[in-house]
Formats: sequence, C-alpha cells, structure tokens
Amino acid sequence: MSGGRPIIVCAGGTGGHLFPAEALAGALRAQGLSVHLITDGRGRGYGRILPPGCVHIVPSATPSRRNLIAKAKAAFVLARGTWQARRLLRRLEPAVVVGFGGYPTVPPVLAASQLRLPIILHEQNAVIGRANRFLAGRAIAIATGFADLGGIEDGLRAKAIHIGNPVRPAVIAASALPYPEIATHGKIHLLVTGGSQGARVMSDVVPAALALLRPDERDRLAIVQQARPEDVERVRGVYRDLGLDFEVEPFFEDLPRRLAASHLMIGRAGASSVSECAVIGRPAIFVPLPGSLDQDQAANAERLARIGAAQVIMQKDFEPARLAGELRARLDDIEGLRRAAAAAKTAGHADAAARLARLVRKVAGHSGAEKKNETAA
Repeated sequence: MSGGRPIIVCAGGTGGHLFPAEALAGALRAQGLSVHLITDGRGRGYGRILPPGCVHIVPSATPSRRNLIAKAKAAFVLARGTWQARRLLRRLEPAVVVGFGGYPTVPPVLAASQLRLPIILHEQNAVIGRANRFLAGRAIAIATGFADLGGIEDGLRAKAIHIGNPVRPAVIAASALPYPEIATHGKIHLLVTGGSQGARVMSDVVPAALALLRPDERDRLAIVQQARPEDVERVRGVYRDLGLDFEVEPFFEDLPRRLAASHLMIGRAGASSVSECAVIGRPAIFVPLPGSLDQDQAANAERLARIGAAQVIMQKDFEPARLAGELRARLDDIEGLRRAAAAAKTAGHADAAARLARLVRKVAGHSGAEKKNETAA
C-alpha cells in the first residue's frame, strides 16, 4: 500500500482530540504501517505509543473572536506553523493526513492541502468544531463520532461517514466487563469526573447534594471522585464528616476501569467522556460545559439522552437539591439504572479505531496508486 509511505495524524490541545488520534495510530501501527503525529506544544506528553522521532511539534494558536491584536498574532503563528508543516510533509511524503480537530490541526492540514495530499478529518463531537468547519472543504472524507453531525454545510454532508470515536485500549478492555450487579438495598458505586480540565462545580455541588440525603441513603453510596488539586482536601473533609465510603483524587490513571466498576457516572459531556460511557455501557448524568461557542457538549449529551442512556442537567440547574433528588430516584429504581446501561451500550463503537483505520488505508491506497501513475507519466 502506497509504497510504505507514512500516515500523518494531527491533533493537539486536549485529550479529547489526542486520545482518538492515539487510538488510530495504535490501530495503524498494529497493521505494520508507519505513523507520525503532528501536534502543538501541549501535546508533548502524548504520542507515547510512537517511536522516538515520530512526534513533531508545530506551532499553533487559537484566534480570538474579539481582540484584533490577539487575532493578528494568532494568524501569524498559524502561518508560521503552516510553513513548518509544509517542510515536514515534503520530507515525510505521507500517503494521507488525518486531522482530529482543534486549531493545532490547522497548520498541518492546510499544508497538506497546499501540497495536494489526501486529507481525512475526524470530528469527535456532535457539532462540528470551528477548526474542522474551516478545513472541511479540503477533506476527502469527514469521519464522525456521532451518527448525525450538526453545524456542517449541506454541500459537505456527502463527505460525512459515521465511524464512531476511537477509544483507548483501556476503554476497549473495560467494555468487556458487564454492568456490576446491585444487591437488594446494596451499594451503588458513583463515579464523579470533571473532564480533562477538572470542574469545580462538581466539588461544590456533589458533596452538598450528598449531605442532603438521609443517612440510610448515603450508606448505600460509594463515591469515586476526580477533583481539582485545590479542592481535594475540602471534598474529602465533607465526605469524611458524612461517614461516606469515598476516594477522592486529582487524577485516576485507571479511569476506564473505574467507570466500568461504577453504576452511574456524573460529569462533563466532552466527546471522550460520552463515547467512553457508551462503549463501556454505563448510565450518566451529564452537566455540559456552559458557554462554549458551539454548545458541543450539550449536543453530545443529548445524543445519549435521546435513547434513555443519560440525563442532561445544564449547569445553571445543577444544584444540590436537584442532584439529591436525582440520586434518591435512582436508589429507588435499580432496574432503571440497568436499562440505561443497556441503552448506553447500544450507542458505543468499540471498533471505531479499526473502522477509521480501514478508511485511512482505503484513501492511502488510492493516493499510492495515483502517485505511481504520476511517476509513470
């Protein structure tokens, strides 16, 4: 295929973009293909599965919508990044370039377009992001994490192919674990997360909600909670005073396993969180990040809410009394939790990385044939 030319994956910024890029890289490398990652400075800690020399840092910036000076500076950085990416792509001669959204993908994907290299975009969210929207016209295909993609121009919908969101191997392993049994009046395991950035609102609202429950209701809950470092001791203190069974840490290396061990998740609705709940098959209460330009988290959460797998509570409504009522209802409806878990499982695509890898190989194979024809001519 394509004379051994490498595949380029481009992602940066947050784990929401980098995790699926890594999952694709792992699937391609397992098939014997060479893969390089182009990212920005924030992505230095990723790309662990790639050999030394296969992770490349290209400068990028997010344009401001209000500050003209900041917007001009960002445009200069993006132009410089595009020039560097052109030099890199000329040297690597890839068969295909795959962008995973976010502004760190703009320089390499623009450079690939200028060099007439085949481009695939992957959109993790239910609403297309600004960077992917800007780049969509240059792509051969737009792989989507959700079955229906909002915010895309009608003329580009023919390029959309539903693939699902590639997830980490740890998530795939956790997806094999069945929904944990709940004994009559037994413990319900609750996982509380805050997304890749953490979320103070979880540290404010969840402990206060648990304090509103009766002692016999609290006795039926076991809590695992991710909290910002500055909030950890405060949350632990509340749970200790309430006599709860709890574990509170800033970060959990084994979060997929802990999600699989839970009966209910409370957290943000980033694409990775929603997709992992679906692949593993766990019900959730999602609190979308407020104020985002495209309301992508609200759209992500709504996709699972439609099928009865999740409940969406907007942050303005996420108050202790409301959450206490929701938890009390679930303590009284164990069968409802089981149904929600089964519904979530129907929306998951544990094979999304393999499906995206097949699309990449198909496009790369065509580009290789075209390259040979150009050489023969």
